[in-house]
Formats: sequence, C-alpha cells, structure tokens
Amino acid sequence: MDFKEKVKGAFQIAQQKICKALEEVDGKSHFSVEEWSHIEGGGGITRVIQRGNVFEKGGVNFSAVEGKMPGFMKSQVNADANLFFATGISIVIHPESPMVPIIHMNVRYFQTDAGDSWFGGGIDLTPIYIVDEQAQFFHGELKRTCDQFDIEYYPRFKNWADDYFFNEHRNETRGIGGIFYDYIKPNESISQEQLLQFSIALTDTFVDVYVPIVQENRNKPFTPSHKEWQLIRRGRYVEFNLVYDRGTKFGLETKGRIESILMSLPEFASWKYQHLVEVGSDEEYTLSKLKKGIDWLN
Repeated sequence: MDFKEKVKGAFQIAQQKICKALEEVDGKSHFSVEEWSHIEGGGGITRVIQRGNVFEKGGVNFSAVEGKMPGFMKSQVNADANLFFATGISIVIHPESPMVPIIHMNVRYFQTDAGDSWFGGGIDLTPIYIVDEQAQFFHGELKRTCDQFDIEYYPRFKNWADDYFFNEHRNETRGIGGIFYDYIKPNESISQEQLLQFSIALTDTFVDVYVPIVQENRNKPFTPSHKEWQLIRRGRYVEFNLVYDRGTKFGLETKGRIESILMSLPEFASWKYQHLVEVGSDEEYTLSKLKKGIDWLN
C-alpha cells in the first residue's frame, strides 16, 4: 500500500474512535457526518457535535486533500515542488460548563511531488479555571506517550507548544499548553512508520486524558460569573485561531472548506472592554498560570 494511503486510512480510523469516545462521555448528542470535496482534489469528513449534555460545540475533522503548492510554503520545500498532498485530523471541543476545559488536537502528514514529506501535530488543553493536579495529569500522560518514541520529544515539543500556543498581543499562553511539533521527518533513530505510530498514539492519548478530565469536572456547579469568564476566555481562543493558527492559514490559502476551517470557533464568546479580575480570585490564579516555561510535572 502506498504510504500516504496508509496514513489516510489510519487517520480515518482514529477519527471514528475519538468520535465514539466523545459521544459516550456526552451521553446525549451524536456527531453529524458530512463528506465534502476539495476544489483541487481529495476531500474530507467533517463530524460535528452540538448542544449535548457536556459539549456545546465540537468537531473532529478528517481531511485528505491535494493541489498546487501554496505560495507561503514554497520556501519550506524542494524548489521543484509544485503539488502537495496533506491528510490529517483536527479536533476542537468547546464544553458547555466553564469547569470543563477546551481541548484541541491536530495530527497531520504532508508530502510533495518533489519528495518532501513530514509529520506535524499538537495537543493542548485550555482550562477556563486551571487546576494544577489536572494539568499535571495531562502533561504526565503526554510525556509518557512521547517517551515511548524518544525521550527528547516531550521537553522539546512542550517548549515548542509554549511558544506556539501563545497570544503574543496579550502576552499570555492560550492555556496550559501541551506539545506541538512540525516538519518532523524520519532519520537514523526513527522511521516513517514509527512517526505514523507516534501520531496514532497521540490520538489514543487524547481519549485517555480528556475523558477522565471531563468526567471529573462535568457535574461541578457554576455561577453566571463563571460563565462570563468562560466567554471571555473563549474570546482569547478565537483571537489565537484567527491571528496565529497555522492550520487556519493553510486551509484558507489552499481554498479549503470554510465551514470545516472555522469549526474551531465556539458558538458563543465575549470581549469585555478592560475586563479586570478580582485580587485573590480563581480567575486571577488562572491568569497567573498563563505563562511560558511552567514545569507542570514538578
């Protein structure tokens, strides 16, 4: 089997597995399924869950598209490259409760007609209210997965995530980070097949870390002020996705399906003018943790 077809098939299976796990933990809503075609070739399957017991809006998207190399990427590939193939899964989940964190994950594979190929991806957690023990659990599981492939992956990719998931204009991280990596190619220590297995292992980790966090927080009571803070933090999430996110830019530059590209945005968000938090509040504590370089494991 052609390697790109193998990756494509593995990602489709992972999409189905993740949707099944999220439906089970929500207990009410089911993912809608919409197949679509890309204007230059290929297409995808957009799966969206809305107005559930837990999830207000979320998407688990699969795509496998091809076309002409976008101009903004030409400096990063072989000069002879004219065509690309890209496949991946993109996930963003916005819960109803402000006590349940937002989560994002993306795994992707890219190749060109000139022989370039690489993997990329990332997973990060955005709690509305940061709980240190949950942050430790999240990062601990990511480290465990990374260590199975290369003990340098977690510290390297964790720092990369701190730099990437960062709203520079706010001088704050999007949440508690996670891992992020891009342009990862096979070398003498890891094969192309192992890089695929690493991507699939991350999709398993997504389920293993997020389902317990949802279950721990879903029934916690919250007030209108908690909900207001959630909408403000969602606004920061929107800012990142529209200003900095590479996936959004890639989708727009390659004439992707706009509904799928903007699936990552919440249904409701808020921007309060000069919003200030109370000294000593849980909101102030959360803001104090939105910094690069925090060692969540010690």
